[in-house]
Amino acid sequence: IEIYSLYVDCKVTSRFAHTVITSRIINRANESQEATFEVELPKTAFITNFSMSIDGEVYPGIIKEKAAAQSEYDTAVSQGQSAGLVKITDRKLERFHVSVSIAAASKVTFELTYEELLKRQLGKYELLIKVQPKQLVKHFQIDVHIFEPQGIHFLETDSTFMTNELTEALTKVQNETKAHILFKPTLDQQKKNSGLDETLLSGDFVVRYDVKREATAGDIQIVNGYFVHYFAPQEMPAFPKNVIFVIDRSGSMTGRKIEQTRDALLKILQDLRPEDHFSFITFNNRVVEWKSSLLPATEENVASAAALVQTLTARGGTHISGALLTAVGVLDRAEELPQRSVSMIILLTDGQPTSGERNVEVIQENVQKAINGKYALFCLGFGFDVSYKFLEKMALSNGGIARRIYEHADAALQLQGFYQEVATPILMQIEMQYPENSIEGLTKNNFKLFFEGSEIIVSGKISNELDLLPVEIKAQSHTSNLTLKEEANVKEKEQVFQNQKYIFGNFMERLWAYLNIQQLLEEVISAQEEDQKALEAQALDLSLRYSFVTPLTSMVVTKPQQQEELANKPTEAG
Repeated sequence: IEIYSLYVDCKVTSRFAHTVITSRIINRANESQEATFEVELPKTAFITNFSMSIDGEVYPGIIKEKAAAQSEYDTAVSQGQSAGLVKITDRKLERFHVSVSIAAASKVTFELTYEELLKRQLGKYELLIKVQPKQLVKHFQIDVHIFEPQGIHFLETDSTFMTNELTEALTKVQNETKAHILFKPTLDQQKKNSGLDETLLSGDFVVRYDVKREATAGDIQIVNGYFVHYFAPQEMPAFPKNVIFVIDRSGSMTGRKIEQTRDALLKILQDLRPEDHFSFITFNNRVVEWKSSLLPATEENVASAAALVQTLTARGGTHISGALLTAVGVLDRAEELPQRSVSMIILLTDGQPTSGERNVEVIQENVQKAINGKYALFCLGFGFDVSYKFLEKMALSNGGIARRIYEHADAALQLQGFYQEVATPILMQIEMQYPENSIEGLTKNNFKLFFEGSEIIVSGKISNELDLLPVEIKAQSHTSNLTLKEEANVKEKEQVFQNQKYIFGNFMERLWAYLNIQQLLEEVISAQEEDQKALEAQALDLSLRYSFVTPLTSMVVTKPQQQEELANKPTEAG
């Protein structure tokens, strides 16, 4: 089985990435063999299309509602025969895998398309392409086109497998608003060494960039009546933080996990600003407060906290409920905190609640009642023994986010990386306002916190003939209450995209649908049971209308001999 051509074609327009992977395979044997197509794609992406063509006959993947696809599939296949086509493989990726039997001397072409809105983290967007052909490929290329009307501020490529020879196969061309990256290694350049047919191409190929930001009220882009508004203010003073670290030191954290937690906390302590206040709560079946109140992050207090962190050991049960309610109590009692400041609780745990209150629904309810919208709760789940669903619901219900920390050598870096994302809050209570009677299908437009290095994105549909789209942003900064205003000239904005040769069709409308689905799925997690159905129905409708494989849809892949397989979207919560 020989892959004679593998093309990765990626167009990024205004942060929205559209990637098509095409693999052409020939069976050089004189008997039929299995041909396999395996792609790792970002978890944040949605597959939108898949097809295979065998000797000119095309077998398309059809996207249907998950339940309908499953029942159809169950009738076609006796239970348990196939394990599904998509699985989570690592913290950023999931794997799409399909194989088909092809006759001697036959050819098959596999084509997979997926889309995602690139998310700004720590000041940059990251486009991740996983490269793993597992053999030398005669025609191999990665072709990336980026168009950012705001202008490209910086651009870099990075790869885990580059050698000096392979660097010669990489070209980058960029001007003010566009970039083209082409990676096209010859057979010789792909080889590990000239005598063997082993390939060097195995790992990540990453493009990172950021855009220029001039306008104070963000940047508005409009295509075919759909708009997107990007807002990422810069150079603003940070709010002082009042942060309580709630750290699990139950028996299951023993060994490497508690060591990595110690390493990460020591680094994080160094990153606290003098105007921040902080404290620690550690818990197993007992909840222990380091101090009864929050302390300013002076050199002395940080050193004393570091000494405590050094002594952290793990044993006993997991009293999550008691630890979180104690943390809320400390913040509630806190006096002398800076007037304008942001209070947050960061929970790190690796297990289920085993001490105190064990019913996760009761814990969620009690924590939400206690926090009552005053503080943000961030939940980090270490490894795979946590109930991620529980942590995610708790975080999203209390203005924070959840993140899984993978048990790898770099777990301490993952923890630090997370902290850096939330270390610099620069705006609070952000409201993005648009003319009510002229906009339909507006995505989320009010946000509790904005952290430096991230980006707020709002999208919607302009419903009537507007010449000017006025926007108003209200927010609180550390020093004042802000009101920012901007007017976008609709015709001028539409013009920007008119003559770009590599804009893919209705990309702005698809960006709007993608953002809408992601937000609806997130809302479902923290919504009351009676509201969940309506939110899911909306997300399902959009997923089907725009053909996205989301957790609510499935792609039915039919093979020769009427065999059917399902591609489902896995979620972190399983």
